[in-house]
Amino acid sequence: MQSNNEISPAKESDISEFNYEVDVIICGFGGAGGCAALESIRNGASTLLLERASDGGGSTALSSCEMYLGGSGGTSLQKACGFEDSTENMISYIEKSLEGKGDSKKIKLYAENAADHFEWVKSLGVTYKESAHLGRIVVPESNESLLFTGNERVSPFCEVAEPIPRGHVPSHEGDFGGKIFFEALKNEINSTDIEISFDSRAKSLIINNDNQIVGVQFKKDNVIQNARAKNGVILTAGGFVMNQEMINNYLPFQTSFAAPYGNPWDKGDGIQMGLSMNANVINMDEAFFGVYFYPPESLTNGIFVNNRGQRFVNEDSYGARIGYFCSKQEDQKIYMIIQNEDFNPSIYMNKLPILAVAETIEELEKEAGFPEGSISSTVSTYNSYAKNGEDLDYKKNSKWLKEITNPPFAIIDYSFENQASPAYSDKNGPLMFTLGGLETLPTGEVLNVNGELIPNLYAAGRTTAGLPRTGKGYASGMSVGDATFFGRMAGISAAKNTNYEK
Repeated sequence: MQSNNEISPAKESDISEFNYEVDVIICGFGGAGGCAALESIRNGASTLLLERASDGGGSTALSSCEMYLGGSGGTSLQKACGFEDSTENMISYIEKSLEGKGDSKKIKLYAENAADHFEWVKSLGVTYKESAHLGRIVVPESNESLLFTGNERVSPFCEVAEPIPRGHVPSHEGDFGGKIFFEALKNEINSTDIEISFDSRAKSLIINNDNQIVGVQFKKDNVIQNARAKNGVILTAGGFVMNQEMINNYLPFQTSFAAPYGNPWDKGDGIQMGLSMNANVINMDEAFFGVYFYPPESLTNGIFVNNRGQRFVNEDSYGARIGYFCSKQEDQKIYMIIQNEDFNPSIYMNKLPILAVAETIEELEKEAGFPEGSISSTVSTYNSYAKNGEDLDYKKNSKWLKEITNPPFAIIDYSFENQASPAYSDKNGPLMFTLGGLETLPTGEVLNVNGELIPNLYAAGRTTAGLPRTGKGYASGMSVGDATFFGRMAGISAAKNTNYEK
C-alpha cells in the first residue's frame, strides 16, 4: 500500500504511450469536478474526468445539497420569498463568521457571483420551491427550498449584518438533495463530449524535463495508464477525512472525539498530488463537526452546561458553532437542562441518556451528581435574564429566553461519547469533515510554498482550503456552494490556459 509520503511525479520521458490526449484532465467526479468539467468543455477544451469510484457523486451526492447563496440584491429564490440581500451584507456576515480565517478575495468573488451561480445551477434542471422555512432546522423536513442555515440571527453576527436566509436546497421531501443535484449535473455532462473514466485512481502528476505538468498517471483495471493534458490538470478529489494517517497528523484534537464523515474515497489523494509539486497546504487544522440538538426548536429554550454546571454558549447558535464550544469543555462533557413543556427528543439525538428528572432544580442537581449549588446557581441567573428579556452572559436572542420554572425538570447528556457513530465508524462522536487543503487563487490556480503559481495545476472543492475555513463559523451550504462555484472557476481557468507550449 502506498503511504502518504510516497507520491511523486511521473516523468514524461519514462512514458512510451499516452492512453488519452486532451486539453484538461480533472481528477475527481464530485460536485467540484463535475462543474469544472462542464465549464472546461463549454470554454472549448477537450476534457477527461478521472473518478476513483465506479460512479460519480462524491460527497456532494451524499449531502442535502444546500448551497449558501445570496448577494446582488438576492437570488431569484430569495426575492420570490420576499428577501433582499446585498453583496456587502453577505460579505459582512461571512467575514464576521470566519473571524479572520477567510480568504477575502474568495469571499468577495463568491458573494458577487452567488446569485448568478444559483441561476447556473437551475439551468441544469435542478428545481427549487419558492417557499421558505424560517424555523430552527438543519435540513428541510418538507419541501421548502430557502432556509436559515447558519448564525445569521445569532449575536454577534446579527449586529453586523442583516439576517437573511441563504440556504438554497433542491425541492424535495427528505434529505436527498445531493442526489437530485448530481443527477442533473451528470445528465448535462453526459450530453457533452466529456470523456469519463471510472474505477480510475489518479496516482501521480506527469512532468516533463522542465518540471512542468503535462498529464496524469492513473491506475485502472490494475493497469497503469497515462493521460496527457495540453492545458492543465484540475484536482477535485475531495478531502482527507478518510485518511487516518493524515487526520492523526493534521487534526489530532478533533479526531480524538469526532467520527469521520464523507465518501469512502476522501483519502487526500488530490492534496498529496499537489504536495508532490511543492504546493502549499493551509488550514489543515480546521474541521467541521456539529451538535445538532434541534429540531424540535423548542429545545432551544433549554440551556447547555458543562460538568461544572456552567453555561458556555448561546443556545440559539447553529449546530456547528454549538459543537465548537462543546469541544472546548473538559472531556467534551456537555448537558442540557430542560423543563418538561419544552422537551421533545430531537430526531438526531433521540437515544441520548436522560441523567435525571426531578421536581426541583436542587433535586435535579443532586440526582445528576453535580456539585452542590452549581446548576441551581446557573439556572437562577439564567431565569433572572429571561425575566428581564436580556441574556447578559451570552446574548441569546430574547425569542428563546424562557424561565426554567415549570417542573418536572430534566438533564440530558449530550457528551460527545454518547453521540451515535455512522455505520462505517467504530467511534462515537459528532460527524467531522476536513476544511483544509491546497492553497489556491479564487480562479483555481494552485500556489506553491513561496506563493507562486504552479503552472498548469488547478484545484477546487475539499481538496482546497475554500470558502469555509472554520467549523465555528460554518453555515450549511458553504461546502457545496464553494465546491460547485470554485469548481466552475477552475474549469474556466484551465480551459483558457495558454501557459503550456503546445
